[in-house]
Amino acid sequence: MIHGIINVYKEKGFTSHDVVAKLRGIVGQKKIGHTGTLDPDATGVLPVCLGKATKLCDLLTDKDKTYEAVLLLGRTTDTQDTSGEILEERSTQDLTEKAVRECVMGFVGDYDQIPPMYSALKVNGKKLYELAREGKTVERKARPVKILEINILDVDLPRVRMEVSCSKGTYIRTLCHDIGEKLGCGGCMESLIRTRVSSFQIADAKTLSEIEQLRGDGILSKILVPIDEMFPSYPKIIVKEKWKAFAKNGNPLEPKMLTDGKTIPADETQVRLYDEEGKFIAIYKWKEKDRQYHIVKMFFND
Repeated sequence: MIHGIINVYKEKGFTSHDVVAKLRGIVGQKKIGHTGTLDPDATGVLPVCLGKATKLCDLLTDKDKTYEAVLLLGRTTDTQDTSGEILEERSTQDLTEKAVRECVMGFVGDYDQIPPMYSALKVNGKKLYELAREGKTVERKARPVKILEINILDVDLPRVRMEVSCSKGTYIRTLCHDIGEKLGCGGCMESLIRTRVSSFQIADAKTLSEIEQLRGDGILSKILVPIDEMFPSYPKIIVKEKWKAFAKNGNPLEPKMLTDGKTIPADETQVRLYDEEGKFIAIYKWKEKDRQYHIVKMFFND
């Protein structure tokens, strides 16, 4: 079985689930998971976890992301993007570039965002987009999100092209909608490219056909990111050979069980645990009150 993360370039028309299904066929294994959905019309970075790396799916879903989006002002749709049914069109004739820029930049920081009806969030066990397709609208609670940074790349009214870095759970479609509402003319998202998820950049992303070619050439490992590389800031510790099996069962570890037991980190510090052969085993955390390392997440691949 293959273990690691592949930076997939999701092409237009594919759902995130489509990407996982096709990758299962390409690599020949079932244990694969994606790290957060991208709308079918959106493109860009979609890290996909294979094998033991599926334990990282939640961690990567929680990471900050960066998008490049085009906001179309003057149009409101039921999906908050141009693929939806037009609900209203309003004039943008009186808009000035200065007013638009000030409004857009006013969304930087924390704000409460109401998730769109056309989303994969569940209400009473049913996805919102399923209810929306049935013509139903349900009340959604606003959720706190954070817009870390907005870089306005181009203003050619009624369009605004911008780069947005944001926290998990942020809907760029809804951001576009909210900007349009604040300007009084309405707005929706015309296009979306995800350019970054955590350390995964669009420049390094590979399409499914490219991945299939690499697999066929027997060099898939060239783009496979090892699990432990997702924790570059975590100190590295090595368990002694006689205690390796003990560690692989997730037992607490005392400093004497490590090759460098004299180096003690600060309380609550998470570390990468390896065996003496250099194989990554797990993430552990130092507990000062116990004077022990305790298991956080196991990854060993035996």
